[in-house]
Amino acid sequence: MLAVNYTNLRENMKAYMDKVTDDYETMIVTRKDNKNVVMISEEAYNNLIENIYVMDNKHNYDWLMESKAQLENGNTKTHELVEVNEDE
Repeated sequence: MLAVNYTNLRENMKAYMDKVTDDYETMIVTRKDNKNVVMISEEAYNNLIENIYVMDNKHNYDWLMESKAQLENGNTKTHELVEVNEDE
């Protein structure tokens, strides 16, 4: 996680935005009176929102954790892929 003050961010906006998006960095923009903000990429934001949605629903979360445990314990099956014609 990077930290930059508002003045420095303003002077180097493109470089910092590129750092956030290209390097998947999270940046704290420091401001007076500790009214800081956090800058993240749109991709990171969308991922965060999706995780909150999945984790907020107990049924989804439990299903996900059960699936994860099955995978970690080697309780998996392999299936051949079936080709489907476009007209089906």
